[in-house]
Amino acid sequence: MTTTTVPQKRRAEDLTATALESKIAEQPALNGNGVATTNGHATNGTTPSSLPALDASQLKITLADPTLRSVPTVEEACSGLETICTDHMITCSWKASSGWAAPELKPYGPLSLMPTASVLHYATECFEGLKVFRGYDGKLRLFRPDCNARRMLMSTLRISLPGFDPKQLEILIEKLMAVDGPKWLPESRPGQFLYIRPAAIGTQPQLGVQAPKEALLFITASFMPRMDLPKGGMKLHTNPEDMIRAWVGGFGYAKVGANYGPSLLATNEARERGFGQILWLYGPEGYCTEAGASNFFLVWRTKDGKTQLITAPLDDKLILDGVTRRSIVELARERLAGEVEVVERKYTIDEVLEADREGRIVEAFAAGTAFFICPVSQIHHRGTDVHISMGKTGEIGHYTSKLKNWIGDIMYGKEQHPWGVVIEEEKKQ
Repeated sequence: MTTTTVPQKRRAEDLTATALESKIAEQPALNGNGVATTNGHATNGTTPSSLPALDASQLKITLADPTLRSVPTVEEACSGLETICTDHMITCSWKASSGWAAPELKPYGPLSLMPTASVLHYATECFEGLKVFRGYDGKLRLFRPDCNARRMLMSTLRISLPGFDPKQLEILIEKLMAVDGPKWLPESRPGQFLYIRPAAIGTQPQLGVQAPKEALLFITASFMPRMDLPKGGMKLHTNPEDMIRAWVGGFGYAKVGANYGPSLLATNEARERGFGQILWLYGPEGYCTEAGASNFFLVWRTKDGKTQLITAPLDDKLILDGVTRRSIVELARERLAGEVEVVERKYTIDEVLEADREGRIVEAFAAGTAFFICPVSQIHHRGTDVHISMGKTGEIGHYTSKLKNWIGDIMYGKEQHPWGVVIEEEKKQ
């Protein structure tokens, strides 16, 4: 009897997260001809090697009439039901047959999609969130945009959208802010920010569960209210027993839209009960993972008297590798060394309840782009309330305040740091 071996394109283990990590590592930089290369060979993720890569140097610019729209205050912009965006946006289309088109900076406006577009049926959508800050020194800054660009590449590949050189995305973000920053975040508004939303969607107008052969990358900038100091602190309600946000082997580590829509039911129910966000637990052990769509941190004293800053780990790809999270961990290890031990490990809600009973909880906070660093004052779990100190001021804990000030100083130029990327602004329109 003859045994036929069916050849496989990949080893079995490469069909998991290992394959995604390999794809990310293979993403190339541009050569002088606008074609992406890896080790001297042209390639572009999901596109044939001879096709154009995403190339910010090919940006086409069509400016809006600057007199058509005035700049509202933050309060005015955030008071309605529509997100108020700046004058311009950047778009760039991709086709499997022709690669990336030249990106365009053009007036902000609607996108055109067919009703059968992949994104509308199969969740082929991902996005990023970062902010641009008007510093107290008058300069315009992004905060670690390289981290956002690399994470967006990972999210994009996770849902089978085309790859790109993350540096090109960075350049496009900077270009949009160089044009719109002077008007929408003027020097007269130091200490304010705009929210930047790069996104990628599958646009192929064909029903069928398949990797899209057409896609659109776009970038917008908008106003967003401050959410980092809610009165009385953020109050968390643990998720219902029959609902989780993410799972090991899933896509909780990618910033895809499918992570968020299904969580809204539990979030709305929690808000009806007077809580701001869900503290998402995982597994029968009840591991603490994220607070809403933000990373969650707890400061407590161990039983042997050590002060620890603890947060969920990244190694099981259950939670998002937040840029603010990463910055907190790195700064705390550097600047609180010898005072606070930084620990990334799995820990359960039962450990939190035990620490509360023993009086060992010091403070807690959520961290992310939208909420920045937001103190947590309460956790409700299955009928039990954990009340957490808000520090001597009653508004924010000691370590939460330190970390928030350190990162905020970098964002707004009070501290010169490589994480704060200064934008060369265009002349005011």
